[in-house]
Amino acid sequence: MLNNCFWYRVRLWLLLIGSPLSFCLLAFSITPLLRSQSDGPLRAAPRHESTGTNPGDTRIKPLRVDVNVVLVPVVVADAMNHPILGLEKQNFVLSDNDEQKEIQYFSAEDSPISVGLLVDVSKSMTDKIDAEREAISEFFKNANSEDDYFVVAFSSHPEMLTDVTQSIGTIQAKLGAVVPNGSTAMLDAISVGMTRLRSAKYRRRALLIISDGGDNNSHHKYREIKSLVRDSDVEVYAIGLFDAAFFKTYEEFMGKKWLSEITDATGGRTVTVDNVSKMGDAAAAISTEMRSQYILGYRPSNVDSDGKRRQIKVRVINPATSDAQLQAYYKRGYVIPKEK
Repeated sequence: MLNNCFWYRVRLWLLLIGSPLSFCLLAFSITPLLRSQSDGPLRAAPRHESTGTNPGDTRIKPLRVDVNVVLVPVVVADAMNHPILGLEKQNFVLSDNDEQKEIQYFSAEDSPISVGLLVDVSKSMTDKIDAEREAISEFFKNANSEDDYFVVAFSSHPEMLTDVTQSIGTIQAKLGAVVPNGSTAMLDAISVGMTRLRSAKYRRRALLIISDGGDNNSHHKYREIKSLVRDSDVEVYAIGLFDAAFFKTYEEFMGKKWLSEITDATGGRTVTVDNVSKMGDAAAAISTEMRSQYILGYRPSNVDSDGKRRQIKVRVINPATSDAQLQAYYKRGYVIPKEK
């Protein structure tokens, strides 16, 4: 039951036939993660291609858009930010550039995800590493048995700790042997994670960053990485452990802001905690959100590749008798790039 609004190539005859089998195939082949109120551009699912782990390599090719269906992943929450499940198609009203659209495809399924875990193992994590390992264990408790994972550990530079695996035990054993040391190259780690997800098994993909401070050793710049993730179909989440006391450095002060802006740009979010004891709850909450998503599909009126931004709005009609408002989280805009 599940979290990046994106474009996927769908032949017109599939829509015209509209058979249950057609929609079933659509659901299982094109449901990546998306959950935010940001307005990053919509993109088609990328082709698989070989990747490396060079932190200086961000040459991810722009994704081509050639579509006649838009899929909008949406998470609905109450005032306490608890996901709301069990809604039906009639509980949603969707518009594209202020034009109300008919929702022609609706799904609320928990399909497998490819997840990259970006784990801070810098020296500042020395007294927090056990809590970080516990948080990752909590994250796994809500996993789909078919999910796959890889882990990038980062300190002074990012390093692939495990390649893609479905073995949670393997990941936990590798993490158990890590000794924190060095500075923090978080932005470089995001670049490595994004590159690795280009060859992910599943269309639904996400990164989860766990860190306690700002970047102070990356080759990449903040704006470069923000642009990279915004133009992708990968949803980025983060758990930021920021002490309530004054930040010690400029990087630590900016770390919270950077994490939040990077995750929001992709349709994810950053959960900030001020105590290591709260990290497990934060990880469990993010895992639940990834698996509490609705997919709304519609046909846009105009699919010209004009390079202009279009706005999506989703309103939720509360089926309960109470007047409590429900909040919809989704990516609020997209761009069809101009054809060259």
